[in-house]
Amino acid sequence: MNYEENPRSIKYHVKKYLHKNKERFQNKSFIDFPAGNGITTRILKEIGSNPIPFDLFPEYFNIEGMNCERANIVEGLPVEDSSSDFLICQEGIEHFSDQLAVIKEFNRVLKKGGGLIITTPNYSNLRAKMSYFLSESERYNSIIAPNELDSIWMSKQEITNEIYYGHIFLIGILKLRCFGKLSGFKIKHIQPTRVKTASIIFLILFYPFILSSNWITYRKRLRKNKNFDDATKKEVYKEIFKLSINPKILVDGHIFVEFEKEKELNEIAKDLKSMHKEFGRT
Repeated sequence: MNYEENPRSIKYHVKKYLHKNKERFQNKSFIDFPAGNGITTRILKEIGSNPIPFDLFPEYFNIEGMNCERANIVEGLPVEDSSSDFLICQEGIEHFSDQLAVIKEFNRVLKKGGGLIITTPNYSNLRAKMSYFLSESERYNSIIAPNELDSIWMSKQEITNEIYYGHIFLIGILKLRCFGKLSGFKIKHIQPTRVKTASIIFLILFYPFILSSNWITYRKRLRKNKNFDDATKKEVYKEIFKLSINPKILVDGHIFVEFEKEKELNEIAKDLKSMHKEFGRT
């Protein structure tokens, strides 16, 4: 099957997005990790980008005339600091155990103002939320909860000691946003993908409750958090509130988000405040 031409596949939406923004991506260095079989690397080359593919198992990369290097994200990507304009992590973040460390590594290799594109199965849509409620599974009645039989996608100890896990570490938009912020990124754009029919039905049934519940929480946090000024609280909590009630996020099959690097790693901590009292104080 040609997945990049199939609207049911995330590869189709990625290809469409890259072509739509090709003027912005032309002549830019573009890390593709994990590169997989190389389809996205090939598309990046076709639109005039300078792709740099990496994968834990580059043996699967099969684009003629291009080379994919082995990279273990636990050890870091083999590129210099602030060396790339863009990085795409397509259907990869849900396989990584330490996602915050991964996104910090993405910050390290990107130039300030650079773009980070992440796609992942949408754990924030209502179908996924209902499935988790019923069985802690990605898809109820189809995929059982993560386990040691079904969730090991690749283990080749003769190549690497690292195990390529399945969808054990699925992540929703709010945690992804949080990890992005804690790694120096802000959300620049969220791209719609294919909707899930079950999620549309749940949206019709439950949206008034979703809206009212998130509104109550939003207003409560504005009142209770005394560590920050009102403008800062409104900026952060309003963004979270809008993401929580966004109908498109609640029904889309995939999260497809482009972040922009706004801070270097050493600039992040100065804007953070501890929620707990300082050491030695009561």
